[in-house]
Amino acid sequence: MSLPRRVRIVDVAPRDGLQNEAKSVPTRVKLELIERLQDAGVAAIEATAFVSPKWVPQMADHAEVMAGIRKRPGVAYPVLVPNMKGFETALAAGADEIAVFGAASETFSRKNINCSIAESLERFAPVVEAAKAQGVRVRGYISCAAGCPYEGEVAPRAVADLAGKLYRMGCYEVSLGDTIGVGTPRKIRAVIEAVGKKVPIAKLAGHYHDTYGQALANIYASLELGVKTFDSSVAGLGGCPYAKGATGNVATEDVVYMLDGLGIETGVDLMKVLGTGQFICSELRREPSSKVARAMSAKLNA
Repeated sequence: MSLPRRVRIVDVAPRDGLQNEAKSVPTRVKLELIERLQDAGVAAIEATAFVSPKWVPQMADHAEVMAGIRKRPGVAYPVLVPNMKGFETALAAGADEIAVFGAASETFSRKNINCSIAESLERFAPVVEAAKAQGVRVRGYISCAAGCPYEGEVAPRAVADLAGKLYRMGCYEVSLGDTIGVGTPRKIRAVIEAVGKKVPIAKLAGHYHDTYGQALANIYASLELGVKTFDSSVAGLGGCPYAKGATGNVATEDVVYMLDGLGIETGVDLMKVLGTGQFICSELRREPSSKVARAMSAKLNA
């Protein structure tokens, strides 16, 4: 089975990676992170989230972040928006790509965004419609695509049903999120095969957390089915709030290392992204979760 020749990486560190940091990260640091990521060749960088500072204090500087980005041709800077108010604020700040997010689990949907899956779709519909009218691209996220912290197993058909609705609504791409990192290659394949009946495989992305160390294996399984876009976070920033002490997002460095080894083009410079990880971890005063970063550091310091 042939693998894709090229893969698009969406680095979510500035938003998903930083949003749960207890200490406020200065705007200048967020902007430097974005600058370094695009300098490393990352073609899509999730810049911030236009959510209420009451719920996500770390994203309170969303307008300042958008104003400070030195945008480059060919680089996308999607931002997360939860509702019409968020969209209007994002539009005013100059966003030209947004992301809406739903869950394949009813319980998770109610606990995370305080509404049912059906209600979340009703909330997103006018946002997507308004975005299309303004020429703003819309990306769709699905949480709990491989399992739920409250309900356990999530049926692939439930993921497929939601993905189909988001795609028909107008999302140019649907990112399948293994929010708690319980997916295995067999499970991920089943999800993609089910979703592929409702959404073209070329319009799917994988967003796999590494809680149980399965993210790279799940990416490989997805590659075998033709998925060409993957979300990751430099240095593995972002934890899994439903599994205490567990890692969250798969590290961009680890994904690039694997894809380089497979001969798959990403346009991302591994050494530059390693340097980016070192930069942000130094600012946060922690060690990177990336296995590649740790191995390279040990090698250099041997």
